[in-house]
Amino acid sequence: MDKNYRFEPELMTDLINSLKRLPGIGIRSARRIAYHLLQHDLKGASILSSSLTKAVENLRNCKGCNGFTEYDLCYICSNQLRDKKLLCIVETPTDQNSLESSHSYKGLYYILMGRVSPLEGIGPKELSFHRVLDRAQDGIVEEVIIATSFTAEGETTAQFLIDMFSNKDIKTTRLARGVPAGSELEYIDTGTIAWALLERKQVG
Repeated sequence: MDKNYRFEPELMTDLINSLKRLPGIGIRSARRIAYHLLQHDLKGASILSSSLTKAVENLRNCKGCNGFTEYDLCYICSNQLRDKKLLCIVETPTDQNSLESSHSYKGLYYILMGRVSPLEGIGPKELSFHRVLDRAQDGIVEEVIIATSFTAEGETTAQFLIDMFSNKDIKTTRLARGVPAGSELEYIDTGTIAWALLERKQVG
């Protein structure tokens, strides 16, 4: 057989490889999605393509929480009804969504967009911890709530944050152990998250 022979068109291979970059999507799932869109849902494929293009071109990092927004400040940061004395630090936007879904937190956020992982070469510098410190020391924040996940990386991230705030005049608390060890916040039920927020303890 010709070594240059391709079972699939090159454009299809590129699409499958692109879909495979998504978390939890392997080669089989990527191929199934690609063929489904092109065979059964061309309109959906066009909508997906357009939405991705618009998101990439127009979303930016919020100047307040570092999350995604179309404007300088996201909806939460610009909401005057939020308690500006509370700042909750989370790893990802999905963690923020989980906390918001619990309806038990009315303060503001800072999103790290990752977690400390020495094995992957990700430390406080790569996550711009200096920005977290600047955000917390705005003269308004009175309490920082560390809401990183209870995984090994999440605990490491939390410890770096605790050490960073240890000599600052800011109350520092950590989510209570109502959240199971080794779990990701985005997969925790909202009742457990609400309880963990209420039972948080001071760590610095």
